[in-house]
Amino acid sequence: MNAKIEQAKQFFFDVRVEFRKVTWLGRKEIMSLTVVVLITVFVIASFLGIVDIGLSHLVKRIIG
Repeated sequence: MNAKIEQAKQFFFDVRVEFRKVTWLGRKEIMSLTVVVLITVFVIASFLGIVDIGLSHLVKRIIG
């Protein structure tokens, strides 16, 4: 059981060491990347919505 505790301690120590190596983005970069992601999601959702509506109309014409 003691070995498990030592393994857990070593794991969390290693996690701390790795987190210190991370280059964190600044507020400005985060905001601009968030805008890019939101625009991309909106464009893709719009495209898929238009395709869905078009396919719905096509299926309705074929069926009935």
